[in-house]
Amino acid sequence: MKIRPYHPDDLAVLKEITVEAFQGVSIDHGIENEFGIINDHDWKWRKARHVEADACREPEGIFVAELEGKIVGYISTWHDPEESIGYIPNMAFVPECRGQGMGRKLLEFALDHFRKLNLSLAKIETLEQNAIGNHLYTSLGFKEIVKQVHFVAPLSTSSTDEN
Repeated sequence: MKIRPYHPDDLAVLKEITVEAFQGVSIDHGIENEFGIINDHDWKWRKARHVEADACREPEGIFVAELEGKIVGYISTWHDPEESIGYIPNMAFVPECRGQGMGRKLLEFALDHFRKLNLSLAKIETLEQNAIGNHLYTSLGFKEIVKQVHFVAPLSTSSTDEN
């Protein structure tokens, strides 16, 4: 596996990989399961926009994994030098490349990137049902700090009247 810097022409492929990988482990997917499609946009559209936001925020913090010249995964990072914290908002692989240690290598690459920036901490989040992510992150030294609960409330009166 080759790890290389992100190029803007990678964005469409990264969005496709993300949408497929986050099926069932995305907050946006959970929201759609509860409330349906919002404003004519499904969860996949919203999750793909997260990758766009990553690319706008810190494109030099996105690293792309390739096999034989084909993009098979990526990790997005950004950092706040004043806080001395590096953030990892997204990481995803195509199905045929999961479970082979590539995610670990990409995550280690991102952690080394943070070390080169002289940061103090790396932060990553995942959902409770993401057993693979939970295992991987703790095996690399991440410690669970707190659990977070996401609440969503409909804002239209017709939605609240139904409940």
